[in-house]
Amino acid sequence: MKRNRLVVLGLIVAVMIAALVGCSSSGGAKDDGKLIIGVDDKFAPMGFRDEKNELVGFDIDFAKAVGEEMGMEVTFQPIEWKTKESELNSGRIDLIWNGYTITEERKEMVLFTKPYLENSQMIITLADSDIQSIADLAGKNVGLQSMSSAEIALEANPVHAEVKSISEFTDNVLALTDLKIKRLDAVIIDEVVARYYMSKEEGTFRLVEESLAPEEYGIGVKKGNEALLEKLQKAIDTLNDNGKAAEISKKWFDEDKVLK
Repeated sequence: MKRNRLVVLGLIVAVMIAALVGCSSSGGAKDDGKLIIGVDDKFAPMGFRDEKNELVGFDIDFAKAVGEEMGMEVTFQPIEWKTKESELNSGRIDLIWNGYTITEERKEMVLFTKPYLENSQMIITLADSDIQSIADLAGKNVGLQSMSSAEIALEANPVHAEVKSISEFTDNVLALTDLKIKRLDAVIIDEVVARYYMSKEEGTFRLVEESLAPEEYGIGVKKGNEALLEKLQKAIDTLNDNGKAAEISKKWFDEDKVLK
């Protein structure tokens, strides 16, 4: 009898260990039908607040459509962008989805979907600025969003050592505000964001034609959660195939910019 009790106990322990391993290997794969998406709510036109303080944008509409295709309820959680990977890995959010640039460094921290949109890091200045190239940033006061791909792009360029000062901001709106009042000479910013604000304030800003770095946006998933990544990518592919992704893109960009 004693031996039988030991066998039963051993089986119970084995089942518990298997359950724990299963949870670990799934990386916390979602089974509650809900997705919490971390966003920067001041990143127009990808995700931002409109005049009614409602969250809108290309990524917002795209995420809602993907969530519907997946049969999951989508909730958006505004986060401080510099803490995005910490928010994901802690489990407070399930996805990073708001103009999230794919980089080699970030691939070490998160899983990425296939790229879904092209972008570039650009220099935006005031319309009457004398800055015409990347080299002209030498001796200038430059602003950018903290812990963003703009920071990575500037640091990778030789002109980084020659700029007069670099000011970091929690979001691009604050950086552009300082540019308008001439506390800054230039801001390093995503092209899609820059063009949005240029369309809203015609004659105020100008983009320098020379790009610091071409890049692509992807959606970040917690490491180890391949099950969620696979389901997410399948839904995106479906929206590409049925034309829904193109429809959302035309709403925000007047053209189909989504990568297939």
